[in-house]
Amino acid sequence: MKYPIGIQHFEKLRTDGFVYVDKTRIIHDLVSNGRYYFLSRPRRFGKSLLISTLKAYFEGKRELFQGLAMEQLEQEWRVLPVLRLDLNTEKYDSPDSVDKKLDREFKVWENLYGADPAETTLPMRLEGIIQRAYEKTGERVVVLVDEYDKPLLQAISNKSLQDEYRATLKSVYGALKSMDGCIRFALLTGVTKFSKVSVFSDLNNLNDISMDNRYTEICGISEKELHQYFKEDIQK
Repeated sequence: MKYPIGIQHFEKLRTDGFVYVDKTRIIHDLVSNGRYYFLSRPRRFGKSLLISTLKAYFEGKRELFQGLAMEQLEQEWRVLPVLRLDLNTEKYDSPDSVDKKLDREFKVWENLYGADPAETTLPMRLEGIIQRAYEKTGERVVVLVDEYDKPLLQAISNKSLQDEYRATLKSVYGALKSMDGCIRFALLTGVTKFSKVSVFSDLNNLNDISMDNRYTEICGISEKELHQYFKEDIQK
């Protein structure tokens, strides 16, 4: 067996023949029973792979789910516009670090769905992107944010810098609430609990599933799964 050590990309994992511990039954339950979620897990615990799996699912890539629970559970396989924001891939050490990261990501989305010069702030631009993605595709938008708290954690020893990042992120995440009618699903992941970080005060409809027993195995590998998928190696 090929073990997916360090692989966080679902499509690569599936197409290159790596072992995948099937989480898709839990994922199907998640997307079928709610719209806005928050998940807190330690680093290196499978959050990025979960985000990547959701992205492939919402983009309708049925072929990647062959042989998995999702193949039988999902009947429609609609293709939705997905906005994935990975805040883990940046060094946040200056007041404009978050702005530059968001600006770069937003420009990619604006190239796909169009831009409006009247949208002069990051929250306005995100609202416009979501609106145009919905209008252009006729499908509500999926928003996936990986490591939402990375900027705040990197600036933990610099209060003024952390306050700057918090204000920016708070306004951007707040834009999601104003575009509720255009959003099909949203998941934000991180290390810290959002109840202790004020960046989500404007996005108060997030369902925190971090300690929800239904989703304890949605990422990572449980002892039960370890014995199910790697029984022969354990016996050796």
